[in-house]
Amino acid sequence: MIGKKLTAHVIARAMHFRPKQSPRCDGDCFVAKNKSAPRNDIFLFLLSSFLLFSCSTNPPQSPTPQVVSVHSSSAAEPWLSELYDCAAGHSNVALSRVDDPHVAEIALQIGEPAVLSSFAYQIDTEEILIVTHRQSPIQNLTLEEARALFMGLGDPAVQVWVYASDADVQRVFDQFVMEGRSVMSSALIAVNPQQMSDTLVNQPNTVGILPRHWKAGDSREVFAVATVPVLALTESEPQGVILDLISCLQK
Repeated sequence: MIGKKLTAHVIARAMHFRPKQSPRCDGDCFVAKNKSAPRNDIFLFLLSSFLLFSCSTNPPQSPTPQVVSVHSSSAAEPWLSELYDCAAGHSNVALSRVDDPHVAEIALQIGEPAVLSSFAYQIDTEEILIVTHRQSPIQNLTLEEARALFMGLGDPAVQVWVYASDADVQRVFDQFVMEGRSVMSSALIAVNPQQMSDTLVNQPNTVGILPRHWKAGDSREVFAVATVPVLALTESEPQGVILDLISCLQK
């Protein structure tokens, strides 16, 4: 009996014996370890991270530029070019040219306006001249001779050119030369200083009015009318980028 009990005890112990198993066992069965699983996990992690980053990251956007409306008289266009150069130094500024100086944030002109109702900042000076064709018989003029010529009292063979009465250069000429007198009615009207300059270079026996910045070729100056300020006008006191642009023009 004792032998049988011992045998039964041994058998019982044998029945409760289990080999030492790895943590990846499943009951009495051993599961083969997938050696490629870590690599797959890393690949999936990197792929999901890339997709998440691609979906959540937007490309950087440039700031919306501040649009500044500008106006220039035809005579002041050399300074308009300088204004565009000043704007180019700001990455967030764009200039928009308008026809009406009263709606412009910056308006450029030569000489003082008849009525100054806005803020005015001098950015330069310009000399206004009486200029003739190189073959014109007109020589250097006095003020009285210049006035008589444009009133129609000079050589009738000389063709006189002026601007529209509201042009800034014409206002300067009328103020300093005509002094309230009228220009001859037969005078031809140039639409801008470029046309005036081309005429005085190419057409004989012509005389007209030019800002010095527009004098070209071998046309001759015969009278210096006046040196006047070039102005930047603003409807309100300039702030921010408007102030920066005007300061740039003044340098």
